[in-house]
Amino acid sequence: MTNNLYFLCSGNSCRGQIAEGYAKKFLPDWNVQSAGVRAEDINPQAVKVMAEDNVDISQQKSKKIDDLLLKQANLVVTLSGEARDKSALPKNTRWLDWPISDPTLATGSQAEVTQAYRDVRDDIKQNILELKKNID
Repeated sequence: MTNNLYFLCSGNSCRGQIAEGYAKKFLPDWNVQSAGVRAEDINPQAVKVMAEDNVDISQQKSKKIDDLLLKQANLVVTLSGEARDKSALPKNTRWLDWPISDPTLATGSQAEVTQAYRDVRDDIKQNILELKKNID
């Protein structure tokens, strides 16, 4: 049986892409997808901070939530309140909610904004590593 992991976020431009990148790296036996309530362009800052950690997400594509993939998922992880509130999760689906802040809302100097993206990246990476411990 294939294990399907589906990350859901708001625009699938940053948090979902980061989660997908790390999950593909650390959970190679899982079929990993991400999607958003909306599909927006991949955020260049997300690509940049992931490259700093040697994970290339530059070729990933932003997608809207697909009801079929949602039904096929063994595990769904929501990364934003919007995704949590607007997703019709099937009743028997295992679901985790990781309320990760949205780095696109960060303000301040370029260095401060970049640090906000790194903080989100590191939070998501830590959550993925914890998840790996619990599902391996």
